[in-house]
Amino acid sequence: MVDLPDENQKRYIAVLSKKMDIGRTLNVLGHLSVGLSKQLSDDEGAYLDYVDLDGNIHPSLSHYPFIVLKADNSNKLRKVREEALNRGIKFTDFTSTMTDGGSTEQQLRTKETKEADLEYLGVCLFGDTEILREFTKKFSLYK
Repeated sequence: MVDLPDENQKRYIAVLSKKMDIGRTLNVLGHLSVGLSKQLSDDEGAYLDYVDLDGNIHPSLSHYPFIVLKADNSNKLRKVREEALNRGIKFTDFTSTMTDGGSTEQQLRTKETKEADLEYLGVCLFGDTEILREFTKKFSLYK
């Protein structure tokens, strides 16, 4: 067994708009998760392989908790993003400009939209639990 840090020391937190249907919600969460994991080193994310009794490997699962919360609207998500930027916390975000068409079309649509006009659908963060709680505790669990 690997000597691991306290699993409650850090965490992932995704805050998602409650205004999306389940298919869109899962798509947004997938994009956010993949994007954020690219920013983290293997050591930082503390990814683990699990091995079952038959010797099968269940690879690359996070040692840290992944909490999913819901937000009422885009402005609340924008504030989470701003806090992450101000505090130097690693994050990804997803807006409505990223939903239709291919990635080239989505990038162009995003580039043609002022930040103040973007509709945020989700933000995903990774960092110290206590710092993240300071500005995410007002959100409820996504159920």
